[in-house]
This record gives sequence, C-alpha cells and structure tokens, in this order.
Amino acid sequence: MSAVALHLYEKLNEASDDKARSKAIVEAFSELEERYPNLREVVTQRNLSETELRLQKEIEKTRLEIKTVEANLQKEIEKTRLEIKTVEANLQKEIEKMRLEIKQIEVNFSKAIHQQTLWVIGSVGTIVMGVRLLEWFLAHLAA
Repeated sequence: MSAVALHLYEKLNEASDDKARSKAIVEAFSELEERYPNLREVVTQRNLSETELRLQKEIEKTRLEIKTVEANLQKEIEKTRLEIKTVEANLQKEIEKMRLEIKQIEVNFSKAIHQQTLWVIGSVGTIVMGVRLLEWFLAHLAA
C-alpha cells in the first residue's frame, strides 16, 4: 500500500466518530490532489479506446487518400509516357525527313559540281583550242 492509503487507514481506525472519519477522507483527497495535481486529467481506458478508434479511422482514411493519389499519379505517369512516345515518333519522322533532304542536297550539290567541272573543262578546252588555232595562224602567216 502507498503511504497515503496507509495513513488514511490509520486515521480512519483512530477516528472516534463519523465527522473525524469524513475529515480524514477529505484530508486524504487533498493530499492526493497536492501530490498528483493532474489526477483529474488522467485518461480513462474508454477515452483511450475512443481515441484509438478515431486514429484508426483517420489512418484508414489517409491510406485510402494515398491509394487514390497513387492511382492518379500512375495515370499521369502513363499519360506522360504516351506523350513521350508520341514526341519520339514525331522526332524520328522529322529526323528521317531531314536525312532525305540532306541526301537530296548532296545529290544536287554533286550535280552542280559535275556541271561546273564540265564547264571548266569545256572552257579550258576552248582556250587551248584558241591558243592552238592562234599558233597555226601565226605559223602560216609567217611562212
């Protein structure tokens, strides 16, 4: 037994009448209140059970919210993946188109170089022919 309970027991046994016993009980309660000022605020088992149930409900509600958010995020992720695949496909088409354009430019450039080469060869041939013709005229004029 605690000291307070033992002290109360002794006072009740020593009390001569009901008034003295009542006084001893009141003193014991006062002593308990002084020693344990938060005694009135002590939680009961029922309060704990009610609080536990409320917390379990809140936890379950939060779990459901998390699952909902997770499902929404999965949908957004899948939507983003599809958008990325679409962009990739469009980029691949654009890359292929650019490759074809580059090949066409190369072909056109090769043709232009070929034509310029022919023009230069023709021009050089004309100049050589003109020089030879001039030499022939000069050779025949001097003779």
